[in-house]
Amino acid sequence: MNPIHSHTCTLTPAQSVALRALLTERHFEFRTVPYARFAAEKEKVNVVFYESGKLVVQGKNTQEFVEFVLEPEILKEARLGYEHVLNPELLLPRLGVDESGKGDFFGPLCVAGVYVNETVVNAFKAAGVRDSKLIGSDKRIGELADLIRNTPGCVSTVVPIGNEAYNRLYTKMKSVNSMLAWGHARVIENLMALKYQMKPPPVRAISDQFAAKKEVVANALMGMGKEIELIQKHKAEQDLAVAAASILARNEFVTRLGKLEKQYQLTLPKGASAAVDAAALKFVEKHGAEALPKVAKMHFRTSYRALGLPEPPRREWQR
Repeated sequence: MNPIHSHTCTLTPAQSVALRALLTERHFEFRTVPYARFAAEKEKVNVVFYESGKLVVQGKNTQEFVEFVLEPEILKEARLGYEHVLNPELLLPRLGVDESGKGDFFGPLCVAGVYVNETVVNAFKAAGVRDSKLIGSDKRIGELADLIRNTPGCVSTVVPIGNEAYNRLYTKMKSVNSMLAWGHARVIENLMALKYQMKPPPVRAISDQFAAKKEVVANALMGMGKEIELIQKHKAEQDLAVAAASILARNEFVTRLGKLEKQYQLTLPKGASAAVDAAALKFVEKHGAEALPKVAKMHFRTSYRALGLPEPPRREWQR
């Protein structure tokens, strides 16, 4: 197996205190990272401990740090390389589903799904497949997306919802969660139609829980999608199948956003920010208000500002 260059785990408060003391003792250089309790680096190892309790280790010497420092001195147990022994469910044949573009004003909403079995899981792990949010460049996202699609035994699908279709669906459904449920259900249904390619067949589908009630996705499933167990949980992207789906979804989103930029000869920033507001105003100036729904999600408040319309009253957020 190739050496890993990224590792994630959860620390108890006592373990985090011990790790910080150890890093100080070994002369790691500390720095400030948003939402992190502490971050330090030394000799091609970057260590970030977040307020959520999650520890992320990255860099060329990640594996050496985990095997010879983190596990024996902080965790007090060997985990790396024994994940499947500690949790056999990690090898079960399953589907992972994730989306990209939900929080981006410009560009589509893309939902992807990936089937994995034991062979695929081992291939993904060796290649460094992980949650797309932990991957720093679109180029690397594209490389991993190609690897995922070409891994023997892997079956995948992507459902892109272009901006015009997105705006029509939102007008009808009045809820992003309802649209996500529809997209996740559609992906699961599409994958189950390819079940004959999956050996062995999947026993469950895993996705992030984005709605308060798990029935939102379950009720959107169609005939074939109801044949397997549906598991929705927070931080589902920690599962390798969901992580792979997140990469395919992000790659599709970035690719389609790039095509929109070429078509309209404008930079369309990701996310929602002051830069996005400025780009929306520039887009309307150049292409007119009638063209904005072709590239943007019109229920975002950015669209009201770009069109010079009064913003709707803010509603209390509900999950």
